[in-house]
Amino acid sequence: MGWKAFSIATTFSIFFLLPFFAFLATANDTLVPPETICKSSQYPSYCTNLLPKQNAKVHDFARFSIQKSMFQSQKFLNSLNFYLESTFTKETINALKDCLFLSQLTSQYLSKSNYVALKNTNETLYTSQVDDTQTLLSAVITNHQTCLDGLITVANSNLTIENDLISQLSNDSKLYSVSLDLFTKGWVHEKKNKTLWNSTGLHPRFKNGRLPMKMSNRTRVIYHSSRGGGETHDDDDQSGVLVRDIVVVSQDGSGNFTTINDAVAAAPNNTINATNGYFMIFIKEGVYEEYVSIPQNKAYLMMIGDGINRTIITGNHSVGDGWTTFNSPTFAVVAPGFVAVNITFRNTAGPSKFQAVAMRSGADMSSFYRCSFEGYQDTLYAHSLRQFYKECDIYGTIDFIFGNAAVVLQNCNIYPRLPLHGQFNPITAQGRTDPNQNTGISIHNCTVKPAEDLAPSVSTVKTYLGRPWKEYSRTVVMQSFLENLIDQAGWSIWSGDFALSTLYYAEFDNRGPGADTSNRVTWPGYHVINATDASNFTVDNFLQGNVWLPQMGVPYIRELTTFN
Repeated sequence: MGWKAFSIATTFSIFFLLPFFAFLATANDTLVPPETICKSSQYPSYCTNLLPKQNAKVHDFARFSIQKSMFQSQKFLNSLNFYLESTFTKETINALKDCLFLSQLTSQYLSKSNYVALKNTNETLYTSQVDDTQTLLSAVITNHQTCLDGLITVANSNLTIENDLISQLSNDSKLYSVSLDLFTKGWVHEKKNKTLWNSTGLHPRFKNGRLPMKMSNRTRVIYHSSRGGGETHDDDDQSGVLVRDIVVVSQDGSGNFTTINDAVAAAPNNTINATNGYFMIFIKEGVYEEYVSIPQNKAYLMMIGDGINRTIITGNHSVGDGWTTFNSPTFAVVAPGFVAVNITFRNTAGPSKFQAVAMRSGADMSSFYRCSFEGYQDTLYAHSLRQFYKECDIYGTIDFIFGNAAVVLQNCNIYPRLPLHGQFNPITAQGRTDPNQNTGISIHNCTVKPAEDLAPSVSTVKTYLGRPWKEYSRTVVMQSFLENLIDQAGWSIWSGDFALSTLYYAEFDNRGPGADTSNRVTWPGYHVINATDASNFTVDNFLQGNVWLPQMGVPYIRELTTFN
């Protein structure tokens, strides 16, 4: 099955790429040789050997590389399907399944990127198209790296995996990096970011502590009935977020479903955008012991609970019990446009079970409002694409906010917990592997303070703002309140001098006893920045959030904050 599919893919690729060589030959704009355009890439020799041996525009080289990436992603998918028909250990099968899931997403992202690049045969794209495509190509690299990390952990037990799949992954890593580099050179220009100061702190449609909603009379009746009646000020705003339909989850049988997974299955498939409104799942108070995974075809879902520690979704999968980190989450979502409000996501595996994720999000343009994420090591896995967290509580120990999304945490409470004896707490472990990825963790106007179990031990347990999981790790902490649990050095190494000159860690205008930067690390990649640099990591400039957050009704601070 696997090799037959590979043969078809090969034939298709050769046929598909032939017209492209002709297009390159007729390009009449400024032309450059591949050696010139590849000189500043991460892999100049690979890039030069990859591209056609003729002069062309950088845009055409980018189109060629993205098409080549599409073919390679399909080839790797076929290899995975072939190996999944074989007999391996449970650990190897789990790693292969993660790769299959990620590679399917990668193929979709490359297809979308290719469509944008080929549809526009000139050098001009809308800003939103550039941002979307750079985000997708960044996620391709993230997916690929996650797969590679998983296979490396099982490679020693299977030389076939090591010699074949890991070899393919290593070569494809260079290809995807070149594709992102060429796209960046061609279309991503220096942004003229705004350095604005926002003193209101709220999106104008947000009021009275709830989301403004626009819904039909029928939907409004169901919603208020599920909440036991009460005030209506959260849904009488006709300019608010549009809700097209609603189902209720209740363990006592009074709703439409008794499990969250059944409600997700009932949601419409392949909603293109939020123009027609969100499908709302209201989850009544209760402890839901189930593992929820929202696939990509369930776009524009809104989940609302009864509140933190009232609506709780809980599980205990962990690496210690044989799960991969990627597949350990209690709740996982890759559906774009996802919104969660007033829910606790919990992993109870404990500090002795190593990595154990409460929430994994690879959902583009997703937001989490007034939610709680509770775990120990690796609590919140902000895996990829664009994400926003507002007024959330996040609890954990080692690397408990990690991943390679472009993510802004705003007005959140970050609670380091008591780790095992001899361990320390790095709060973040950001996973950027390529300098062209538009990813990173921005912690804006948050509060970092010890959880109750750590409070008596803050003088003996070292807590840091983060450590570099990957070579181009990027984390910014700005305008936040840091209690005295933060070590004076601020940041911790991963291993030796790994990534210390390539990472980007920055602080701006923080407050509190842990915010003093006079004794911070002196790494080349660490910076105390000014307002102009900090503005690069606001909701508007880092996430382009003013384009997509308004339709969700979630409040947000667009820019830097003026403190009274």
